[in-house]
Amino acid sequence: MKHATIIYPAQRSGHSTLACITAAFETFMAANSYRRKTGKTDLFTVELAGTAGAEEMYGGMFTIKPQRNITDIAKTDLVIIPSSDPYHEGTVPGDDELISWITKQYKSGAGIASICSGAFLLAASGLLDGKSCSTHWAHADLFRQKFPKVNLRADKLITDENGIYTNGGAFSFLNLMIYLVEKYYDRETAIFCSKSLQMEMDRNSQSPFTIFTGQKLHGDKMVEDAQKYIEGSLNERLSVEELSSKFAIGRRNFDRRFIKATGNTPLEYSQQVKIESAKKELEVSRKTINEVMYEVGYSDVKAFRELFRKITGMSPLEYRSRYNKEAAKS
Repeated sequence: MKHATIIYPAQRSGHSTLACITAAFETFMAANSYRRKTGKTDLFTVELAGTAGAEEMYGGMFTIKPQRNITDIAKTDLVIIPSSDPYHEGTVPGDDELISWITKQYKSGAGIASICSGAFLLAASGLLDGKSCSTHWAHADLFRQKFPKVNLRADKLITDENGIYTNGGAFSFLNLMIYLVEKYYDRETAIFCSKSLQMEMDRNSQSPFTIFTGQKLHGDKMVEDAQKYIEGSLNERLSVEELSSKFAIGRRNFDRRFIKATGNTPLEYSQQVKIESAKKELEVSRKTINEVMYEVGYSDVKAFRELFRKITGMSPLEYRSRYNKEAAKS
């Protein structure tokens, strides 16, 4: 029988940590239950482990009690790192011990799965350097700043590389749990868990849920001014030549600094800003698709729809139908 260890990150824990722990446990129990119904034995035992003892949260509303200290677990087959505080203030007591143990388990052959902001703890180990990773889109700028060696794919719902699995934000971890069941059990068991727990299968993007705000933590004043100008010129069709000229800098150098600071080319940034504005209009107004398109500086319907789908994963009409039911009825 295999062993799965859910990490309790102690001082980094919050309400999202609780949700991750309970859902991970429930999913694997459902998978084991299905195996028993089909005449097989349980595949995984699941334990909650950490570096601290029992702790109360939210004024005693919840109590978390790890079953074992990680130092008592010499080997496990799968480590699940739940959502936790995303390293705004650096490390806290217990981090080094957790990171060392996670690294040791991976080098001994264990799979490692991080949920949402749990990617920060995983990235601090260095195991993600040079690899692809996802996390909640709201933490993307901070993550890139702290872990520049990691290939952050904030558009991805799930990444799977060399035995390391990461996922996007919030309750999308349910999709990761189903993914892990299929990976370690089989497709049939994953389908059963999806149906019995009513989780979606095979969703691979968190783009429809992203709110684009732009990387603003870079400290390059010229780029920040350019970002503000782009964001204030929604209905204009800006060229990179015009932008670089406005800020008295050569195009090549402008491109280089902009990409280094934001992770996007100036054109990509402008497109993201325009589509984000279009999304908001589609969410709250009854304007037609064409009206929204013109307001954000596009006149080619086909080009606008293709760009909208590229960034959000759905057409403008599909987006409106999902997020603005009243407008969709009209």
